[in-house]
Amino acid sequence: MLTHKFGLAREKAEQITSAVMTSASKYSLPPALVLAIISIESRFKEKAHGSHGATGLMQVVPAAHRRLVKNIDLTEPNANIEAGSAILHGYLESARGDVSAALKSYGGSAAYARKVNLRTKDFEVDMPASDASGAH
Repeated sequence: MLTHKFGLAREKAEQITSAVMTSASKYSLPPALVLAIISIESRFKEKAHGSHGATGLMQVVPAAHRRLVKNIDLTEPNANIEAGSAILHGYLESARGDVSAALKSYGGSAAYARKVNLRTKDFEVDMPASDASGAH
């Protein structure tokens, strides 16, 4: 899907998918949710830069997460996905497991949360059932 829909080279798509699966497993996140965030935040462009210094695939804002991203190259996919997943996990814990509330914290609005939740369904369709849930 990443190759067809987002124009990624197969090797890059495999690297990103592997990093997502590793971080999703580590932080108990559904891989489809992490992929949805990446697709919305950067369209899978690892060198993406946005407002407030947002950097990389998951558009991590270094100023907001100084301790977590100290000495990390946020344009490196594995590091960015690890940091973004850790941030999302923290928001999920604060929201007591409420994914929409966590996404609102991550992206800044209820509209963002709705957009990610809708996009997550697209990625769930393209993943094996065991992977879409975050279970292995």
